[in-house]
Amino acid sequence: MFHFNSSPRMANCHMFGIQIFLFISVFIQKTWCTDLKKYPMLMPNIHPYKDEFYVCTPIKIVPDKNFYIVGFEPNATMNVAHHMLLFGCSALASFEEYWDCGEMSQSEPDSKLQKATPCAQGSQVVYAWARNAKPLKLPEDVGFLVGKDTPIKYLVLQIHYTKKFPEGQTDNSGLFLLYTQRPQSKLAAVLLLAAGGRIPPKEITHMDVECKINEDKVLHPFAYRTHTHTLGRVVSGYRVTREEGLDHWHLLGKRDPLTPQMFYPVFDQTPIKQGDKIAARCTMNSATRDRYTDVGPTNNDEMCNFYLMYYVEKGTPLEIASCYDVGPPNYYWRNNDDLNNIPEKEASSLY
Repeated sequence: MFHFNSSPRMANCHMFGIQIFLFISVFIQKTWCTDLKKYPMLMPNIHPYKDEFYVCTPIKIVPDKNFYIVGFEPNATMNVAHHMLLFGCSALASFEEYWDCGEMSQSEPDSKLQKATPCAQGSQVVYAWARNAKPLKLPEDVGFLVGKDTPIKYLVLQIHYTKKFPEGQTDNSGLFLLYTQRPQSKLAAVLLLAAGGRIPPKEITHMDVECKINEDKVLHPFAYRTHTHTLGRVVSGYRVTREEGLDHWHLLGKRDPLTPQMFYPVFDQTPIKQGDKIAARCTMNSATRDRYTDVGPTNNDEMCNFYLMYYVEKGTPLEIASCYDVGPPNYYWRNNDDLNNIPEKEASSLY
C-alpha cells in the first residue's frame, strides 16, 4: 500500500513505488495476454457434394501436454452451415483429413468419402453453434482440459450443410479455439439432454427429458444452449431438487430456439449436487405440417437438445456426457413417477 507524504524524499519513493507497481501490472497483463493462443479448427476447403451433408475433420492433441480451451470464435454463417459441433474423443473413427459423419451415412450408397461417426470412443460435446451465434469466452479460471491428463486426445469438428455446393465451390467454415497451457483451477464440461420421439401433425407437442445426477460431484452451471429445427418454439431447462417428497423446479434457462443458438448465461447458478435432477422440455408446434415428424439429422426431421455448460472446482467433470429419453408418444414428464409438481405452463411458454 502507498501512503501520501509531502516530503521530497518520500515523494520520490512514492513515485518509484508507483512505477514499479505499474511495471508489474503491465507485465502481468502482457503475460496473461500472450499466454492466450488461437488455433484455427477449420474445414480444409471441403466441397459439400450433396444435400444434408455432415462432414467431420479432426486434430490430434499433443499427447504429453495439457491444454485448456477458454473460448470459441465461430467462423461461419447460417446461410452456409446449419450447425457445428465440436467433439472431444478418446479415439477417432477415421484418420482421413475429413469424412462423411452423418447419422444416416452408413446406410447410404454414396461412396465419395469414407463414412464414420465423429468418435470411435469417448465422445463428448465440447461446443455447439448455430444460427449466427456469437463468440463465447468462458468465465475466469475456467477451461476445458484436453490432452495428457484427460480422456480427450482428439478434437473433431462436425458441420452440417443442408444444401450441396455448386461444382468447384469449397468451404472452410469452423472455429477459432482460444487456449492456454496455464492451468485453470475450474474444469469445464457440457451435459447434453436430448429427447427422441415423433411429433404428430397439426399439434402442440412436448418433448421431455430428465437426467438424475448420480455421481458425487458438485456442478456449477454457467451457460446453456437450446437446439431444435423449424418446429421448436420454446426450450426450457431446470434443476430439480426434492424436499419432503415435493419437487422444486429451478429454471436454468429458457429460450426461443429459432433465435441465435449460442450459449447464454444461466438464470440460476446454484450448484447442482448428487441426487438432483436436470430436466428439459422442447415445445414443438406442427400446426402447419400435414405429416409426422421424426427426430433425425436432416432439416426435414426435428431435434430437441438442451446443452448445459458447467464447471467443477474439485476433481473431474461428470463421467456421463449426455442423457436421452425416448420422447413422445412414449415418454413425458407426467408419466415419470419420479417427478412431481411439474411446471407445465411455465416450461412450455416464453412468458
